[in-house]
Amino acid sequence: QVQLVESGGGLVQPGGSLRLSCAASGFTLEHYAIGWFRQAPGKEREGVSCISVSDSTYYTDSVKGRHTISRDNAKNTVYLQMNNLKPADTAVYYCAGFAACSAGSKDYWLGHEDPEEYDIWGQGTQVTVSS
Repeated sequence: QVQLVESGGGLVQPGGSLRLSCAASGFTLEHYAIGWFRQAPGKEREGVSCISVSDSTYYTDSVKGRHTISRDNAKNTVYLQMNNLKPADTAVYYCAGFAACSAGSKDYWLGHEDPEEYDIWGQGTQVTVSS
């Protein structure tokens, strides 16, 4: 079965850290760009970070310097290390696999392109940052 499974979410105090995992099964993750997206209640989904097939990385401005995306091809898993978490980081986090983080004029990692461009999505994991 082809799927992505996120894990690692939870409740953390402001300033704390979490590491999200996006584990692939049924396909080889290293052949895909993998993006992390989040959606907070009442807000649109937004792209958080992306790692390309060649390991180029992309980050939205609000997480630059705090979050790090990486991949472990041996484990068929992509990680998002999130440090110095803020209440504004509270959301459901999803990972998705697609062809490229960015190509031509299209920034797929922002999550606003044709839904058919995103090959597979995980089910999401909740991250809550609160004291």
